[in-house]
Amino acid sequence: MLKLLFHTLCGCVALAAVSTSSALAEDCSGTITADEALRAEDARYAAQTGSDFAALAKMIGDDLVYIHSSALVDGKASYIESQQSGTVKYRVMKRSDVKVRTYGCLAIITGLGNFDVTVKGQDMAVEIRFHSIWAKRAGGIQFVSWNATRTPAK
Repeated sequence: MLKLLFHTLCGCVALAAVSTSSALAEDCSGTITADEALRAEDARYAAQTGSDFAALAKMIGDDLVYIHSSALVDGKASYIESQQSGTVKYRVMKRSDVKVRTYGCLAIITGLGNFDVTVKGQDMAVEIRFHSIWAKRAGGIQFVSWNATRTPAK
């Protein structure tokens, strides 16, 4: 009896996961280009360093998963709030060694980031390797995922 209940529950979870994935995939619209993704990433950097939180809110998808190099994970609301509150302030954001791969409505930007940031009043320079993912949707191009790892000290 317990085994049957367990299998039924697993089936329901799997079905929910597939349904959610399908719904999110349907949010994509059209084909994104490498240039569009890089322009969007530039606009995000400008919004963050310029404290333009209205622009930032428009370009970030509600489904954002932002994994910092510290392993802290943010969603859209907490990511923007950390900057609005002054807990985190991005002062300079530069990238290099960039590669952009596109898959229909998704673009993955991979590169080296050099960011000057203030966290809880402490200034730091951070060098990271990152993935930034952008989705082309009916409402425009949206930032949906970030993952960063600090580079080893030189």
